[in-house]
Amino acid sequence: MQAASRLFGQLAEDAEFLGEVEAVARRWLASLDAGGQILLAGNGGSAADAQHIAAEIVCRYRVVRPGAAAVALTTDTSVLTAIANDFGYEHVFARQVEALGRPGDVLVGFTTSGESPNVLRALETAGRQGLTTVALTGARGLPAGPTVDHLLAVPDAATARVQEVHGIIGHLLCAVVEDALVARAQGGAAP
Repeated sequence: MQAASRLFGQLAEDAEFLGEVEAVARRWLASLDAGGQILLAGNGGSAADAQHIAAEIVCRYRVVRPGAAAVALTTDTSVLTAIANDFGYEHVFARQVEALGRPGDVLVGFTTSGESPNVLRALETAGRQGLTTVALTGARGLPAGPTVDHLLAVPDAATARVQEVHGIIGHLLCAVVEDALVARAQGGAAP
């Protein structure tokens, strides 16, 4: 509990990190405003994070408001198993990005290690296709190869701590998006 509390406090005081979270929220809103979508991918607990945040965007986070487009690329077992069987597991998200992603969409890749081959391939594919790329990782960040538009690297190596912060980041992003969608539905300006 103390380790988590220290980490949360550290990030709450990190203006650069919070600024990057705000930048990601603006990219999400820009995509949704243009008729785009948020695609999310991850493995294991990070797959659950992707599904959780997609549900918050599509359904609601705190209040009833117009729905927004988000897809967790972790949920269609027929697609996942077909791609894994025909192309290899490292392609399960990239192939979906290739099929579903459009310029202006956003891909969010959750990888606590920063080294998940299927998430890295998806981020590379998304970048080539003109999607905004966002990686949520642990302290190691990403390997030298892939570049992303936004990197939110949690400064901790413990998977549990990283995933806890990823959940908080996801909720912060959902709150910003929802506030804007509610304001727009009520005829006001977005926050």
